[in-house]
Amino acid sequence: MYQENIPNLSSIINISAVEVGKHLYWTIGNYNVHGQVFIVSWLVIFALLIISLIGTRSLQRIPDKWQNFMEFILEFLQDIAKNQIGENEYRTWVPYIATIFLFILGSNWAGALIPWKLIELPEGELAAPTNDINTTVALSLLTSISYFYAGLNKNGLGYFLRYIEPTPILLPINILEDFTKPLSLSFRLFGNILADELVVSVFTLLIPILIPLPVMILGLFASSIQALIFSTLSAAYIGEALEGHGDH
Repeated sequence: MYQENIPNLSSIINISAVEVGKHLYWTIGNYNVHGQVFIVSWLVIFALLIISLIGTRSLQRIPDKWQNFMEFILEFLQDIAKNQIGENEYRTWVPYIATIFLFILGSNWAGALIPWKLIELPEGELAAPTNDINTTVALSLLTSISYFYAGLNKNGLGYFLRYIEPTPILLPINILEDFTKPLSLSFRLFGNILADELVVSVFTLLIPILIPLPVMILGLFASSIQALIFSTLSAAYIGEALEGHGDH
């Protein structure tokens, strides 16, 4: 019996090691990390910092073009948080929702606009950070931690009463829901960005370069929608956690 179970165990280990594409690995201690994710993430963060500094370096009562653009972005992100969390408590969460939206949008657009394949690496290739499942799972876990913190911070241990509402029979389903939320967030974002990059790559290889341009434009639109969906759902989960379950 022991020997018969060995192949099954090894098969499970092999399946868990399956990866999408090749990666540039950096060894940090005993861990291997995907170097291309860090490289493009740093570039996206650097670009966002530059844009924000340019847009806010000389604030005026009558805004110029850059300041007007930054104020429009801020109002848009505030509206996402306000609509999902509520007018009384949304301000605390604007920085998180805005950071999530801008980083995902920048990462998605970096993958859609920049021909990373032209840059040769020792192994693997550069791509959008959100094209890596590790990135999307990490962002989803941040959202999970945020809405647990929000609920516990406001309602204390009474937050956990939500698991037995409206009836204790739903306890297993309500617990399972907290596991499916980050899974759905991460796989939706990862799957859409990966599919978009694969479609553009295939079109570029099969037909002339000008033909894939409409597909790339559609990819930019889809990438923006994915950033909006992720940030909106994150705000909705936080707003749900802030509801007064402990008051029932």
